[in-house]
This record gives sequence, C-alpha cells and structure tokens, in this order.
Amino acid sequence: MTDQLDPYLLKAAAPGTIFEIGERDGLRQFVNAPMDLSAMIETARRHGERTFIVEGDRRVSYAQLFDWRDRMVPLLKIAKGDRVGICMRNRAEWIIAFLAVIRAGGVAVLFNSRGAPDELAAMVAEATPALVIADSERAAKLTEGGYAGRLIDLTGPEAAAAQAKDLPPAQDFPAIAPDDPCTILFTSGTTGRPKGAVLTHRSLITGLLSVQMSGLMILHKIADDYGISAEQLMQQLPQQAVMLVFPLFHISGLGSAFLSPLFSGHKIVMMRRWDAQEAMRLVEAEKVTMISGVPTMMWDMLNSPAFPTADLSSLTNIGIGGQATPVRLVEAINAGIPSAAIGTGYGMTECSGSVAQSVGGDFVRKPASAGRVLPMVEMAIRGPDGQELPQGEAGEITVRGAMVMQGYWNRPEETAQILSPDGWLTTGDVGYIDEEGYVFIIDRKKDMVISSGENIYCAEVERVITEMHGIHECATFGLPDERLGEKLVAVVRADGVSANDIAAEVSAKLASYKAPAEIAFTAEHMPRTATGKVDKRALKARWPELIGEK
Repeated sequence: MTDQLDPYLLKAAAPGTIFEIGERDGLRQFVNAPMDLSAMIETARRHGERTFIVEGDRRVSYAQLFDWRDRMVPLLKIAKGDRVGICMRNRAEWIIAFLAVIRAGGVAVLFNSRGAPDELAAMVAEATPALVIADSERAAKLTEGGYAGRLIDLTGPEAAAAQAKDLPPAQDFPAIAPDDPCTILFTSGTTGRPKGAVLTHRSLITGLLSVQMSGLMILHKIADDYGISAEQLMQQLPQQAVMLVFPLFHISGLGSAFLSPLFSGHKIVMMRRWDAQEAMRLVEAEKVTMISGVPTMMWDMLNSPAFPTADLSSLTNIGIGGQATPVRLVEAINAGIPSAAIGTGYGMTECSGSVAQSVGGDFVRKPASAGRVLPMVEMAIRGPDGQELPQGEAGEITVRGAMVMQGYWNRPEETAQILSPDGWLTTGDVGYIDEEGYVFIIDRKKDMVISSGENIYCAEVERVITEMHGIHECATFGLPDERLGEKLVAVVRADGVSANDIAAEVSAKLASYKAPAEIAFTAEHMPRTATGKVDKRALKARWPELIGEK
C-alpha cells in the first residue's frame, strides 16, 4: 500500500480487531480471526430479524436462515471431510445447502449449474462426492450424465416433508483445522477438462476478510472527510443491500455477493437471470446500494429504454470485474449514476477472490489499472527465468499469501506447475506494478477468453469441435467486443459442417455461452508456429479476411 493509504490501513487493522495483521508460518495473517468458516458464519446469528435474502416473492431473515440451515444439517448424514456437491441455480436453497455442509464439517463442491450433462458428469467424476444437493432441473441433468449416487433435491415435491427436527449438540460437530479443505470450485486449464481448486478454511476466510478490510479502509477515509469516526458513520448508514448477479459457484458470487454480506448483516437481492430493466426495478424497490457485474451488464442498464426514468439514487458502489473496464463505460456511469463510486478488482478462484482492488477516487486516478495490491497479498512480477523483475517492468504476475488455494483436487502434477513449494502461485497473467502499487494487466498467458464475465477456455471448446465428424482443424480465440468485453470466435477447416452445426454441438456438450459468437471457415491449413502449434496471432490478424470468406 502507498503512504497515502497507510493511515487507513493502520486504523482498519488496529490491534485487537479482527483485521489485526501478524505473521504466521511465514505469511501475513489475520491473527484474531477464527480459522473455521463455520465459526465465522455463526457470528451472523446476531443480525436476527433483519432481511438477508430477497428472491422474487420470498424474503428470508437471518433468524429464518439459521433455522432452515439447522434443520437441514441432520439430513446430510455426512462425516468430517466428506465432499458434498451443490448443483443449483442461484436461489435460497443453494445458500442453505452451502451453510449446512460447512456446519456439518463437509467440503462444499460447487458445480457449474449451467453445465451440460457431460460437463456435470466430468465434475462429479473428478470430485467423487458422497452426496449431491441439487434442484430438480439439475438433478435431471446429473442423472442424464450418469450420476447414480446419493442425491437430495431441495426443490422436489418431497423437500418440504424431509425436514429434520433436531440439530446435533454443538459438541457433536467436528473440530475444524485452518488448513482443512472448505470448498472446491471448478476451473479449467490447457487440457480443457475441469479441475477443482481446493480452498481451505484459512484461505477462504483470509480472502474474504482481506476485501472487507479494504472496504473498511475506504470507510475510515470517508469518515475522516466528514470529521466523524468510522463507527459513527456505520451507525448512520441504513442496511446495505447487494444485488447478487454472479453465479454462486463463482468465487465472486460465493465471496463478495454472499459470504461477505452475510458477515456484515447486509441484504442480498437475487436475480434468477440478468435483465437490465428488472435489475433497475429491484434497485429502486429494495434500495440496492451495491451492484457488481461485468461491463455487459452495465451497458445493458445504461442503454435500456427504462434507464432515464429509473431511480438508482440508492446505488453507492458499482463494481466492475471480469475484464478491463472501457473508458467510455466509466464516463457513462459517472454521468448517468453520479451517486455511485466505481470500483474494480483483479483476482482468481485459486486466490479465494481479489488480490488487487480500487474504488472511488483510487479507481478514478488510474482507471486503466486492475486495482492496488491488497495488504495481505505478496505480489511479484517474474521474468521467463523466474527471477523477480524491477518495478514497472512487465512479466508474469505471481502471488503469495494465506488466501492462496491448497492445490487442485487430486491433481498434484498440475498443482506443482503453478504453485511452488514456498507458496508462490503463477497466475498466467502478464502485467506490471507501478510505484503506487497499482497492477496493470497487459496480456494473458492462458488461452482463455472472458466473455460477459464468463471464463471460456479455448481448449475446452476446441476439444468439442474437433470431435465432430468432418472437422479437420479448429482454432478459437477472443476478439474485443464493446458489450461482451470479448467474444469467442472460431476458425474451422472442415467438410460438410455448417456454423449452425458447430454452435449446436458446443451448446449441447458445454454450457451454451461457450458456443462461438462467429465462425469463419477456411480451405487452407492453419498457420503454425515453430513449435507446431496453431498460430492464433496470425489468425487474429487475418480475421476480417476470413470472416469475409463465409
């Protein structure tokens, strides 16, 4: 952190507080924080009758949340460390399932609820859960994908009757160690197959508190501007309301939009699927104070016919993640929603969320950055030889800290490729850090496209396309798109296969958003690099010509 923010860090991390920073096992740690997520969750009981979940016509208070969770726990019948899959769209039952699994000492395995049956089958095969908790639609997909294990459908007709009556005594719950696995979130890699990032209780809690401490630092600065204490400022604020638009199986949905609001006594307002007009209606009706999304969502709101008459004055914070924020979008938000401070961040599943963040004036000073390195994070920029590079020089971004994952589930070789024995994680992103601690991302080493905030791994899509009869060669890559951030496109050499055939095949085998937005066909062999790989840079340069050949 810079000298400018050091005083606010000292206030936020004052001795005796939950944010007090010390060193343990060679890493910065929150020395007063519980290292058992279940213990952290229990502290939210104090919020009592406050509303926690708004989902359509349903409103769930904190008291009702814990009552529902407590009745769910005995139904699980799991032992400490058992992996329990959760496969549902965003809904109150998803949250209850997660809380119940953690309370029972299990490991919550978060499946991509948008996945096709084959994708779900691959995740199940990877994690081998003792139990899967699903909604009816996903339960059917799991069965279609071949899952024959134990399954609880929380939305089926029998769900209301299947309520346990008695919660086990507190002493019957298993003791949890900080480095015990807590949750597994799926990501992909160069193989195009899913792999699960294992977040321990320590890593997830550190990631959550790290972002919360950053918010508290901002609160101290605002309080200083008003000449009052941060405690006085918090007492004057109404209950904060967060709109949940990220999927809960994403680290952004799990952390920033669910667990952080839970600990803070906030309200979360759920949307089943993104709709700009409905989002603005909910902001007005529920007095939403914070919405985080990708540039696509913000453009949708600003360009909606309903925007000029919408009352969005309750919004005080707009977070934009998933990809770089276009300057035109920043200008449009400032002009159209002046009450809201804009923020951005940079993180990844393997780091339990954000490792850099900037909000408000911090963001406005350098909107092209991905944020400032958070206090709990060690970050180093390394050259091809692994040596740390001087400040301002571009190289691969590496991070270390208590928030870093334990590894990939059952994948020791792939873990070793990105996580060193002394805890340094190579992110696969290329960038640099300036003299004020701002991080700038200039390239991705990973062959991945971020479209509308969703990570699409090219290898995964290419695998599906090349398995089609008549496909000879295929390459996918991303191109800039103002609305989506990036759009996935494909170049294909094939006989007797149409663009519609390819899009339909990808949508059937993978989540539908992974289907290429545009497909160009070529009769020529793909250009290759010296190592024999498809030269995607050359294909990108030829894209206007190739798409003209359709």
